[in-house]
Amino acid sequence: MKLPQPRKLIIAIDGPAGVGKSTIASRLARKLGYANLESGAMYRALALKAIEWDISFDDEAALTKAARDSRILLEPASSGTRVLLDGSDVTQRVRETDVTAGASRVSVHPKVLEWMVARQRELGAGGGVVMEGRDIGTKVFPNADVKIFLDADPVVREQRRLQQLNLLGTAAAATAAELRERDRRDRTRAASPLTPAADALMIDSTTLTEDEVLRRVEELVQQKLAK
Repeated sequence: MKLPQPRKLIIAIDGPAGVGKSTIASRLARKLGYANLESGAMYRALALKAIEWDISFDDEAALTKAARDSRILLEPASSGTRVLLDGSDVTQRVRETDVTAGASRVSVHPKVLEWMVARQRELGAGGGVVMEGRDIGTKVFPNADVKIFLDADPVVREQRRLQQLNLLGTAAAATAAELRERDRRDRTRAASPLTPAADALMIDSTTLTEDEVLRRVEELVQQKLAK
């Protein structure tokens, strides 16, 4: 007799930049055998296209058209998410400073967000996915099986990001300033602002290790799988 397979969940992990979402989502997905989809990588890919095509980050119509005309694919990889833009692997390029800054700016436009949300829903519709971003639990998958909102003290987040990038001096100050500006844009944008879903589990990682955060997330997932 064929045993019933456990239901595959949709897991949403949201939070601001520098809080460790990508690492937690990647580790959790590997443990569960789920796909790990980093929604922010899609905005990074669009920002890269805008840079390459000389499209203003403020031109909503041109950015929306560029998104619709692009092939942006996210593929699971051992190191996280592989990003393909029009058939080219841009995984490393979209992590660079100019693209990171651009991603936050293109994401404020409602029509760009509308296109991105529709695409993200397609990618995660079958379940068996850990998707992380800014508005997964509130906008992309408001009915997600598990919703996590990770946060941490802003100073701690800045320190973590600077250590991750190994930056000092002027470069560190510029990156810290950009992180604060991204926070402001994400939390105040008119469409899908960064805010916890009403039913999300809030985890403040300020004083927690990565392993401790992961254990808390896993406990919630296991409770859901056991139902």
